[in-house]
Amino acid sequence: MTGREQLTDGFRRAHEGLPREAPGSGATTRLLLELAGALPPEPAVLDVGAGTGPASVLLAQLTGGRVTAVDLHEPFLDRLAERAEAAGVADRVHPLHASMDALPIAPGSVDLLWAEGSAYFVGVDTALAAWRPLLSPGGVVVLTDAEWLTPHPAAAARAFWDAGYPGMRTTAANVAAMQRAGWEVRAVYVLPDSDWDAYYGPLAARIDELGRDGVPVDTLTELREEITIREAHGADYGYTGYVLRPRLGEGGEPVE
Repeated sequence: MTGREQLTDGFRRAHEGLPREAPGSGATTRLLLELAGALPPEPAVLDVGAGTGPASVLLAQLTGGRVTAVDLHEPFLDRLAERAEAAGVADRVHPLHASMDALPIAPGSVDLLWAEGSAYFVGVDTALAAWRPLLSPGGVVVLTDAEWLTPHPAAAARAFWDAGYPGMRTTAANVAAMQRAGWEVRAVYVLPDSDWDAYYGPLAARIDELGRDGVPVDTLTELREEITIREAHGADYGYTGYVLRPRLGEGGEPVE
């Protein structure tokens, strides 16, 4: 897998019009939002790597706040705007064409930073370091990321993920790294298999469709392999949701 800046045309075409760009569900978004705890009235929400907006629209509906939805692929943002309009929240969802590692967001202005399946594009540690200054006092980060559920995954699973995400860690290693970086880990939630099905089901159908349309074989082969690896070795890895707040010192100042 590569950063969204480097997505191939075939990869983009495979995901155009799909309900999601990563494992997840409305139920998981609702649960993680509940685990995030109390937010200010009408919070400022930043959805990083928003894709076509499955989380952005729901967050606007559930929080009553204003959501800035960031992505670098403009067709995804066009679809996001259509979704927001259809849901009646277009006035509170602002699509923003920007890179997640150069966000034009004022420091201290974000009450809830949301990142479903996007932090790995720059690496979780790098992402969290860049995003932390954006949080308001009491601000919270919610992210989901792929990680190993066992320290000894099957060789085929390890080879596949090492090729695209060599920094993928176990849950325990992620928690330890976050705590060392000064984050309080408020919740950890492994997404259910149904969240993978919600992503891979439509993607598999699209792959078959694009194969008939002559999309480059290499792109489709990689996507098919990803689904096959999941079917064979899904118990070895998963997507995990984290709820994080900056750890505060005795005087209430953030701990670096």
